[in-house]
Parts: sequence; C-alpha cells; structure tokens
Amino acid sequence: MRLDLGPGTRHRAAMPAARIPVTDTISLDPAEIAESFVRASGPGGQNVNKVSSAVMLRFDVAGSPSLDDWTKARLIRLAGTKMTKDGVLVIKAQESRDQSLNRIAAQERLVAMIAEASVRPKVRRATKPTYGSKQRRLEGKARRSVVKAGRGRVTGD
Repeated sequence: MRLDLGPGTRHRAAMPAARIPVTDTISLDPAEIAESFVRASGPGGQNVNKVSSAVMLRFDVAGSPSLDDWTKARLIRLAGTKMTKDGVLVIKAQESRDQSLNRIAAQERLVAMIAEASVRPKVRRATKPTYGSKQRRLEGKARRSVVKAGRGRVTGD
C-alpha cells in the first residue's frame, strides 16, 4: 500500500512497523525514534559535499513509554554528553558512506546502550572473613615477625 504524493516523492503509508527488540522484556516502537540526515565530515571526496549520508538519531528517553523509570535514569547517566537537557539521546553515525548502513549502525548503538542500561548490577553483600583465613593471616604475621626479629644488631658475646 503506497500513497502517491506527487512526482519525485517517496513515502510509505502508515503501516504498523515491527517493534525493535532490545532485551527479553524491552522493545522499542520505531515511532519513538527520530532520524535526520546530515552531511558527514571527514574523507569522501566530492561525495561528501553532495550526499547527506550521516544519521542523527534522536530518542526521547524521558518521554519513552517503552522504558521503566530505573532504566531511564541509568540510561541518562550512561549517555553522558550524548544526552540533551530535555532528556533526548542523540546518536550520530557517519562511519559508512552509505546512508542505510549508518542508519543500522545508529540503531544498533541505541539498542546496545539501552541493553546496557537495563542490566541491574548485583548488590554487594559484605561478608566476614572465615576462621581459617584469620588463622592463616595471623600465622603469616608471626612468621614475618620472627624473620624481622632476627635482623637485629649483632652483639659480640
């Protein structure tokens, strides 16, 4: 199903797009991701001046219904300078001279960042040293004490 918007325009009709899987419990709606295309910097010859192959991907972390509050907070901390004051994550991909490859790279980076943010670190529980480890520590200290005690000044008896 295509909409005809006149000559020279390409536009797909609003069809339900498949969700982007991140983890077993998290998937993103493609409508939450905004992409714009800009000219890439760096080498590329005359092509770099003509083609907008770099991708600027924007994902509204603060307003995303796909993420829980804990994951949002952790993602904001992990993103660092990629996060705007409004809570929008901005990812720029310009590794390739091909726009479609840059789109894929930007989406993969977004998915990787969200997956990393969704992992809850294990809570460290303090433990006491075992009786055996205490004994070994004290025996080592006693041996070292004997060695050091033997280093005293030699008297002529």
